[in-house]
Amino acid sequence: MEGDNVSNFSADGGQDNVGLPRIVMVTEGSDTSASSPSSTSSEEDNWADLIKSSDIPPEYWHIQKLVKYMKAGNQTATMVALSCLKDYDLTIEVNQRAIQEIGGLELLVNLLETRDLCCILGSLAVLKDITPNIDIRKKVTDLGAIPLLVGLLSDPARDVQILAAETVANLGRIRKSRKFCRKFGGIPKLIDLLDIKERYLITPREELTLDELQFLDIARAGAKALWSMSYSQRNREAMRKFGMIPLIARVLKTIHLDVAVPAFGLLQMCANETSFQLAIQTEKMVPDLIKHLGNEDKDLKTHCSLAIYKCASDPVTREMIRDAGGLELLVKAAADDTNRPNKPLLAAVTGALWKCANSEISVKKLDQLEAVPILIKLLDDENDNVLTNAAGALAECAKLPPNRDKIRINGGIPMLVHHLSNTHKPLLENVPLVLMECAKDEKCMSEIDELDGVRLIWSLLKNDSKKVQTNAALALSPCVQNATDSGEMVRSFVGALELTVDLLDSDDHNVLSAVCAAIATIARDRENLAVISDHGVVAKLSKLVSTTDDHLRASLGVAIAYCCDWAQNRQEFGKRGAITPLVNYMTSRDPIVHRATALALYHLSFYSINCVTMHAAGVVQFLLETIGSKDPVLQEASAGCLCNIRKLALATEKIKLKQ
Repeated sequence: MEGDNVSNFSADGGQDNVGLPRIVMVTEGSDTSASSPSSTSSEEDNWADLIKSSDIPPEYWHIQKLVKYMKAGNQTATMVALSCLKDYDLTIEVNQRAIQEIGGLELLVNLLETRDLCCILGSLAVLKDITPNIDIRKKVTDLGAIPLLVGLLSDPARDVQILAAETVANLGRIRKSRKFCRKFGGIPKLIDLLDIKERYLITPREELTLDELQFLDIARAGAKALWSMSYSQRNREAMRKFGMIPLIARVLKTIHLDVAVPAFGLLQMCANETSFQLAIQTEKMVPDLIKHLGNEDKDLKTHCSLAIYKCASDPVTREMIRDAGGLELLVKAAADDTNRPNKPLLAAVTGALWKCANSEISVKKLDQLEAVPILIKLLDDENDNVLTNAAGALAECAKLPPNRDKIRINGGIPMLVHHLSNTHKPLLENVPLVLMECAKDEKCMSEIDELDGVRLIWSLLKNDSKKVQTNAALALSPCVQNATDSGEMVRSFVGALELTVDLLDSDDHNVLSAVCAAIATIARDRENLAVISDHGVVAKLSKLVSTTDDHLRASLGVAIAYCCDWAQNRQEFGKRGAITPLVNYMTSRDPIVHRATALALYHLSFYSINCVTMHAAGVVQFLLETIGSKDPVLQEASAGCLCNIRKLALATEKIKLKQ
């Protein structure tokens, strides 16, 4: 990083021509009619024909004149014209178009290949200001600017490094530029820009020398460029491969806001990768993350919250966040009404709360911080992402019974039921999960029923999202089980039972498991069991018994058990070959599968031919093992099944003796 510190690109008439076409030097406001190689008046007339002059400010034409002089002039004139260009506000689109439409982009890119430092700096300074424009970004990339900029990242002049990195940051917002940067070796060079002394990062600016401040600016520009590059998964992998993790961990300790914002923006993008999530934990980045979460800057707070959102699924990281005081800061940010207009921040904060709440200890901590009323208040927000994350957090909190009452008392049930009519699928995934937990409370269930919430949940089974179907079916079980006169309620929903049975044709195991659980609850009412039997539930359940998915097996076993208690259903299960595959379920290592299977076999064993099939499949040995289980349901079902098999055996022996 050593080299000359050049911050201005003033004219130097004594320098040699470096390959630029020779033109006559012109300053702004000069009469160009005699100096230009061709008459400018005819060109301006042509532009005027294309664009109404009344719509274009005078700066447009002034800028185009400067670009013309750069095209046809000597080195000194080019540098003067570049200096004059910087006097205009190049962040305004009309000024950017003035450069683009007269071919100035080609010239600026070509100047990057010169050996003159002032020309390079001038070109970079202009490109940095105009490349936020998406059309210009595409054009500059197509002109081959990326390889040239990558080469300048290792230039001895620090100003060149800074401007080149900032230009790369702008260009990196399009996919092609990100690909080219990786292809031409830009990633390791950008990572090198982060390699500065920690002292610069933690020392106030007023205590640093100008030379040291430049290193700080280099790190800022490097982080900004890497942030743009990180939108590519391949680039993120390249960053990890080239050793960015320890360097970014050091940069995160900075006290300088302009460095911290791009650094944490980069971190939260990289946190999409499992390797970076682990690094955040092992490199002890969490304390820095929480420290900056308390910063008043909204952008920085947003990036920190997003990083937490992406990492908090890991229990160890979640514990570190909780121990570092992250929950207090997140709840404070969610409760701050000044953050309500800032939807990205609010969505990030609520998302972080959602993921952090995925443990009982964290939920208890959130209860101490009175988080539930705050989250309920956010259910009236108009932003779908905020609503989705708030509902997700409430679903986790509602797993503790006292919080269900808090949701009801604070008016959460009507808002949740209202959002069942929303069309945003991620929201429709989370709302049924909250209502599923609330339905376990008698008062909450009564309110859900009064608001016609069960019908709305049932209607979500028609949604084309598998996740929405799954969560809606999961919510139906406690709703049906705890509703007053649930049998009559279910039958009052026209087509609901047929819709539920039809979902057994789904190819998604999670949907099938949830629907089987719902059918097990519905079938406890004999009239409802009769209806679903008429819709072919036995045939559809029998088709599923060959599954090897233990999660589905557990729900399927219970569904078969409760569907046996109508007419000839248990005989039909036997005829359709469901017995032997069910016996094979007992080889699973999952005790929940054993429990469900034993329950199904017990109900099936009341038909003698089924007992014969079970015995032939070797069920007795399994039942003798599970009969000693500490699970009373498994123990009782195993004993009952053995009892029925034994009764059949004794009856057979008596018949043989009589003969």
